[in-house]
Amino acid sequence: GATNRAHKVQPLTVDELGVLVAEMPEDRQLLCLFAAWCALRFGELVELRRKDVDVKNATIKVRRGAVRTGNGFVVGTPKSEAGARDVAIPPHLVPVIREHLARHVDAGRESLLFPAKNGGHLQPSTLYGSAPRRVKDAETGVVSWEGGGGFYRARAVAGRPQLHFHDLRHTGAVLAAQTGATLAELMGRLGHSTPGAAMRYQHAGAARDKAIAAALSRMAEG
Repeated sequence: GATNRAHKVQPLTVDELGVLVAEMPEDRQLLCLFAAWCALRFGELVELRRKDVDVKNATIKVRRGAVRTGNGFVVGTPKSEAGARDVAIPPHLVPVIREHLARHVDAGRESLLFPAKNGGHLQPSTLYGSAPRRVKDAETGVVSWEGGGGFYRARAVAGRPQLHFHDLRHTGAVLAAQTGATLAELMGRLGHSTPGAAMRYQHAGAARDKAIAAALSRMAEG
């Protein structure tokens, strides 16, 4: 409890998430949306196949995950029983899913949702891409970003240059918690078998703290 994290997670706001997704390549936008709004792990995302997404019932069936090793990706079952789960998809993502399936996914049931160009599993390095160059206008002081691509460029444009891809899962946990979900419901959505694991993904957002403060004032004012 006395140790300091090397990387302090600061979840994205909804607006920041929108900017980040818009800056991603079209075939990677849904990947980021699933990571955030459905709080999925990278290994679960890259192993998702057409058969795992039930668009009619707006559900993702998480049954497998891919782990990168020195000899390539190894596909296995989730590391805990709770990891095998059905995740409800927020309705606003359904049109995006339909378009992604039509434009970027092969017809077969076993087709990967987010394949690499060679048809295999997507590598983290491919997802991250290359870093852009920071440019500051000498007269106005406005900062812009030139070149680069992938997640590195998207996070810079969103104003979050230190963001990790896994932080999107933290964002999803916070957004779910702010709906009023119970700890048990959060555990089920995140695929955790213990309360402690789920609690690691909870963060006190500044906007939410202001809402709490405003509610306290309303109590004081009667």
